[in-house]
Amino acid sequence: MCILFIAVNQHPDYPLIVAANRDEFFERPTQASAFWEDHPYLLAGKDLRAGGTWMGINRRGKLAALTNIRDPERIDPDALSRGELVSHYLQGSPDSESYLCRLSDEADNYNGFNLLFGDWNNLYVFNNHTLQSEKLITGVYGLSNASLNTPWPKILHGMAQLTQYCQDPHKLESEHLFALLKNQTKAPDNTLPQTGVPIDWERKLSSIFIKSPEYGTRSSTLLLVDKYQHVTWQERTFNNEAQCVAENSYDFDIK
Repeated sequence: MCILFIAVNQHPDYPLIVAANRDEFFERPTQASAFWEDHPYLLAGKDLRAGGTWMGINRRGKLAALTNIRDPERIDPDALSRGELVSHYLQGSPDSESYLCRLSDEADNYNGFNLLFGDWNNLYVFNNHTLQSEKLITGVYGLSNASLNTPWPKILHGMAQLTQYCQDPHKLESEHLFALLKNQTKAPDNTLPQTGVPIDWERKLSSIFIKSPEYGTRSSTLLLVDKYQHVTWQERTFNNEAQCVAENSYDFDIK
């Protein structure tokens, strides 16, 4: 399902900071992030079942990331894989306005999603349930499994933490951001959303980092673009006991 925290023009050295978790069933085959052999300018992980991805960036500075909308009553088992929205965008690099029109036209082909996409300094979020888009201009944003900045406890907590880190830029380190993403604090029952899943799953899904034997946070990714348009990408992969089992990182300049 995934969760994203995004800081736009909040840090003097990094005009863009994205901290993201990918939540998925552990049995789903996955390839860790890397530059794709058939698209060597595209950096992303890969869903080996459907072929798409949940988050990536290319060397031109186009990026995209996906979160599912949690609404079990509207799940269509025959819908197209949402991961192709990210990979197709990064491979084709269309202009944002054209892609927004395409997303609106094809919204019903997919189960519920939010898509963050655009040039690194000109980002949009599109929601296919509401058919609405929002441009991210300046601020800190949180995106989980409803709409942008929906005030779920984990969204509010993550946005507050990221805001605090950006306000004290000399202390911003990758470990702080990874710690934000590793937070397993669950929300009190009286603050849980009602999204149509059983209460025990609402509890499990209420933390930023999700831990359970069959489904949970499989990777945490940091994407930072500095004022010189240098990209830093760091990823940690986890098993179903929330243990980090792999790390990788990439650096490149946007061209």
